[in-house]
Amino acid sequence: MREFVGECMVCGKDVFCENGFLVGIHEDGELMCNQCSEAKFEE
Repeated sequence: MREFVGECMVCGKDVFCENGFLVGIHEDGELMCNQCSEAKFEE
């Protein structure tokens, strides 16, 4: 099952919950896709 959660706060890409798992992160009230969250933590 795939359910729309919201848009990435950085790039605007759609973020989904797939089979009960968020495909991205939610931190400090911000929703980010996996790509943007990985780039943020590499800094």
